[in-house]
Amino acid sequence: MPDVSQFALFFAAALLLAVTPGPGIFYVAARTLAGGRAEGIASSFGTGLGGLVHVLAGALGVSALVLASAELFTALKLLGAAYLAWLGLRTILAARKDALAAAAEQAGAPAVGVRRAFREGVLVEALNPKTAAFFLAFVPQFVDPAVGDVALQFAVLGVVSVLLNTLADVLVAFAAGNVRSGIGGRPRLVCRLREASGAAMIALGLGLLLARRPAV
Repeated sequence: MPDVSQFALFFAAALLLAVTPGPGIFYVAARTLAGGRAEGIASSFGTGLGGLVHVLAGALGVSALVLASAELFTALKLLGAAYLAWLGLRTILAARKDALAAAAEQAGAPAVGVRRAFREGVLVEALNPKTAAFFLAFVPQFVDPAVGDVALQFAVLGVVSVLLNTLADVLVAFAAGNVRSGIGGRPRLVCRLREASGAAMIALGLGLLLARRPAV
C-alpha cells in the first residue's frame, strides 16, 4: 500500500471527486424523486456495486482491454445509453399513468420498487465505460509498484473510492427524499418532478452516448 501521506492525498482527491456533482449523483437524485428515498438509497448501493465491477475489471486488466478497443467501447457505450434512456422513458410514462389514476397515494408510490432500483443501479454503473475510464486514469496515479502487488493496490484504492461515492449518493438520496416528502400532498407537482427525473435519465443516456474513447 502507498505510504500514509500518499494515501491521505488519494483520500482527499477521491472525497472531492465523490461530492462533485456528476452522472451518478444526478441519477440517484432522479431515481429518488421518481420513486422515493428507499429507491434512491437502493440505487446508491446498486451503483456502488456496479462501480466495484469496474474496480475488479481494472485490477484484472479487462477495463484496459475495453478502452483499447474502439468496438468494445462503442458497444458498451451504446448499451448503457440505451438502458438509461429506456429507464427515463419508463419513468415518464409511469408518472403520467399515476396522474391519470387521480389518486395521491398512487402518485407518490415507488415507481419500480427497491429491488429493481438496486438492480438498475448496478446495470447503469456497470454499463458506463466512463466509470472504467475514470478508474484507469485516476487510481493508477497513486499505485506504487515498489511497495507491493499493483493489482491489490488498485483494488483497495478503487474500493475506497467506490465507498466514498456511495456515501455521497446516499446523502443525496436523503436530501432528494426530503424534497419529495415536502411536496407529497401535491400529486401534480410530484408527477412533474417524476417526469423531470425521467427526462434527466434520458439526458444522462445522451451524455453517455456522446462519450469519447480516451486515448490509450
